[in-house]
Amino acid sequence: MTSPDEVPIAILGWLAGEPELMGRFMALTGTEPSSLRHAMNDPGFLAGLVDFLMQHEPTLLAFCEATGMKPEEVVRAHAALSGPADY
Repeated sequence: MTSPDEVPIAILGWLAGEPELMGRFMALTGTEPSSLRHAMNDPGFLAGLVDFLMQHEPTLLAFCEATGMKPEEVVRAHAALSGPADY
């Protein structure tokens, strides 16, 4: 089982090989390539990486297929990193 903290690292590694998706993620978050290393220390950024996948099921499934990670692991990481929902 993958720990919630490992999921965003795997996502970023996968996105690095998917230039179109990486460009979209960077545009949506306003993150510059030069600040990625620093951003990985920000819990909000980590949650944003997981949220990026959670917002588009085909992207989530492509990530899971490419990495062998189960969608349930991504969902669990999303819950752990995003904190309680404000309803």
